Amino acid sequence: MDAAMMADLAAAPEAEEQLQLLELDSLLDLLWRRHQFDFRGYSRGSILRRMVRAQQYFGCESLSMLQHRMLHEPAILPDLLSFLTIHVSEMFRDPAYFRALREQVLPHLATFPSLKVWIAGCSTGEELYSLAILFREEGLDSRTLFYATDISPAALRKAELGIYDMDRLAGFTANHQASGARTSLSDYYTAAYGGARFDPSLRERTLFAEHSLVSDQVFGEVHLISCRNVLIYFDRPLQDRAVGLFRESLVRGGFLGLGAKETLRFSTHANGFTEFAAQERIYRKANSAGNVVHV
Repeated sequence: MDAAMMADLAAAPEAEEQLQLLELDSLLDLLWRRHQFDFRGYSRGSILRRMVRAQQYFGCESLSMLQHRMLHEPAILPDLLSFLTIHVSEMFRDPAYFRALREQVLPHLATFPSLKVWIAGCSTGEELYSLAILFREEGLDSRTLFYATDISPAALRKAELGIYDMDRLAGFTANHQASGARTSLSDYYTAAYGGARFDPSLRERTLFAEHSLVSDQVFGEVHLISCRNVLIYFDRPLQDRAVGLFRESLVRGGFLGLGAKETLRFSTHANGFTEFAAQERIYRKANSAGNVVHV
C-alpha cells in the first residue's frame, strides 16, 4: 500500500466526523428555530454521542435523516428530547454536600424571615425532595419557596408526581442518614402506585417551571441555588452565561452549590463569589468586588 492510499484511509474517518458535526449543527439549529430548545452551547462531544444514540433508536442512517423525521414527524420530539437531556439523579446524592448545607449554610439562611431556593436542572425531582426534607428537618420549610426548573417537560411532570421505584429507596435512605438526618426517610413517603410516593406537603411551596439556562432569564432575590451536574454538559461560554444568571439571581451573600466535578475556577464570574465550603463545591456571592474565589 503506497503512502497516498494510506493517507486517504487515515483521512476518511476524520472526513466522516466532520460531516457528522455539520449534520449535528444543522439539526440543533433547526431544533432551536422550530421548537425553541437550544442545545447549541452544549459540549459538542457529549451532545454528538447522545444524538448518535437517538439516530440509532429511531432507525435513521444519518443525523440528516433524523433531522428530516424531526421536521416532518413532530410527535417524535418528546422522545428525541429524552436523549438530549440527561436525568441521572438520586436523593441526597453526595451526602457530604447536604451535610455542609445543613451544618454550615442553613444557619446563615435561618436569619432571614423568608427564603427562596432555586433548584436549576431539577430533573425528575430527587434533589428538590432532598432539599425540602432538609429544610423541614431544620425548621425552615414553612418560610421557604422552592423554584424547581428544568428544560424537560416530561422530567418536570415526574418531579411533580414525586413517585420513585421502591428498589431505589435503600440508596436514598443511606444517603439521607449520611447527610446528618434528624428523622427517618420513611416518615416522608408511602407505598403507592407500585412505588414510593413522597408526601405532597413537601412540594406545597414549590413552583415547577420550564426554564433553560441557555436562553431564559433569572429568578430574583434567591438565597440558595443548587445546580449540580448540569454545567459539565455545557461549553465554556454557556457555563459563563449560567453562572452569570446565578450571580444576578442571588441576594448579597447568597449561596451557590455545584456538582462534585464542577468549579467556578475558570469562570469569568469567579470574582463574584467566594469559596464557602470548597470540598463540597459551595460558593457564596461576594459582598464586594474585592472578595474573590480563592483557588
